[in-house]
Formats: sequence, C-alpha cells, structure tokens
Amino acid sequence: MKTIDIKEAVLHINQLLEMAAEGKEIIITKNHKPIVKLISAKTKKYEPSDDFDEPIIEPDF
Repeated sequence: MKTIDIKEAVLHINQLLEMAAEGKEIIITKNHKPIVKLISAKTKKYEPSDDFDEPIIEPDF
C-alpha cells in the first residue's frame, strides 16, 4: 500500500490512477492523516446462489 500527501498526489494523479487500476491501494493523506483510499473499481462478479438456504456472502464493493 502506497501513502502519498495530497499535494504530491495532485501532481501525479494519472500515475496513481493507473496503479489503482492495476490493483494497488493508494492512501492519500493531508497533514499526515489519511483522507482517501484509491482502489480499483474492478470487482469480482457477484452471482447469487441458487440454494435459498445457503448463507449470504456480501460482495466486496
């Protein structure tokens, strides 16, 4: 996981977005405090079970 200050993140936003799209997590900080986590919007496909009694597992969104 990469941590970067917001001022630096603004200068390198394209690279950070590419890294997030590749699956890396980026934490953007302000005054040394985390304010945003960039992660990929790609998620595993969620398919409900055909078995009504099977426990519900929430998808990772």
